[in-house]
Amino acid sequence: MSKQDGSGRQVTAYATDDATAGILHVDMDAFFASVELLEHPELVGLPVVVGHRSQRSVVTAATYEARKYGVNSAMPMAVALRRCPQAIVLEPHFERYRHFSSVVMSMFDDVTPLVERLGIDEAFLDVTGSRRLLGSTFEIATALRRRVFAETGLHCSIGAASTKFVAKLASSVAKPDGLLIVPHDETIAFLHPRPIGALWGVGGRTEEVLRGYGLATIGDVAHAPLEFLQRAIGQAGGAKIHALSWGRDPRRIETRVDEKSVGHEVTFEHDVADADQIRRELFRLSDQVGRRLRAAGASGRTVVLKLRFGDFTTITRSKTLAEPTDLGRRIYEEVRGVYEASGKQLTPIRLVGVRLEQLTLEGGSSGAVGLWDDDADWREAETTMDALRARFGPGSVTSASLLGTSTKRLSRGTRPERRDTPEAPAQAPVVPRNTPDVSEPPWRPE
Repeated sequence: MSKQDGSGRQVTAYATDDATAGILHVDMDAFFASVELLEHPELVGLPVVVGHRSQRSVVTAATYEARKYGVNSAMPMAVALRRCPQAIVLEPHFERYRHFSSVVMSMFDDVTPLVERLGIDEAFLDVTGSRRLLGSTFEIATALRRRVFAETGLHCSIGAASTKFVAKLASSVAKPDGLLIVPHDETIAFLHPRPIGALWGVGGRTEEVLRGYGLATIGDVAHAPLEFLQRAIGQAGGAKIHALSWGRDPRRIETRVDEKSVGHEVTFEHDVADADQIRRELFRLSDQVGRRLRAAGASGRTVVLKLRFGDFTTITRSKTLAEPTDLGRRIYEEVRGVYEASGKQLTPIRLVGVRLEQLTLEGGSSGAVGLWDDDADWREAETTMDALRARFGPGSVTSASLLGTSTKRLSRGTRPERRDTPEAPAQAPVVPRNTPDVSEPPWRPE
């Protein structure tokens, strides 16, 4: 796989025999950083890092100019600034990223109904059935890249191949702002010279093991006996990388990928050993998880607490509920109990997270409740706040528990830390000035 700084770039510059390369992998180039540069065109061509300028922050994204200094996403900001002291740090704006993601994804849907979204900035497209109307794979991919740039000012790279794995690898080799088509009969020649780290499923530890046996390239893996690979890294892992090394990848485009969980987490500016502050943060995160679940018409049964400490060790604890829920207050009550049972109230905490698993898309608990509903008051309060937010904006109303004095933390698009009584957070809606009274219906009939 090519380096993330764009070195080793390889592209298809003219139409080729691409009838067997019907799978596209489209990946936006340095997406978050590129979106920020739309607001700062004077910084184009300079090393720009997206993130919070803090010793405890991590890099959200970096331009290719910054990557040449060894700066990568998820790297501690302190390390990034040591490697590239002249880097310009810009604060992230996730609402912008979601907007441009939606615009770009709609373009993909115009090309083919077979689109598999992979997060916010990449997707697989099967264009096999689009050729008769839109032309060859080369013509489709070239037109799509031009349209993305013309309508957003952003660049994307596209890989085309007969399988998802090779298409994704090709798009990484084409970065930035390139197109690489790998016809089926050229797959082996494309794959075998590349390093084993380019294989899906080969992380740092697996690569170290394989290199210890003298395997350095995908070709080395391909020509190693299957039984040897299975002994070295396990039955399933050995079989998987052996198949991929020969370009065998039977996976098709999945047009719908259901979320397995919904969660939020936050990293504090300084390690926090105040149990009350952690409980307040658990309440805020639980409220966010509940909002997302209700917006998606989903509910979940397993509440998961995540704690990371000052030495970067991380633990998770979970509890499965008798009935699924989509209510922030119920999630908070359960995750607070998990936290208090963990015995970590006196341990300084670097990161805390709340997640709900075992999701079901059957309307959530708000739409289907039993004869006796212990959460009726909470449900009424939260659905009222949902309606007010829908009418007046997401920041127009919040729980009284989340009002108070803010404490620094590193989170994405979240409210400041609030002081309150964590044992029994009030759930009544708090309506800001210049909005109608809560008693006024939050909608008007047509």
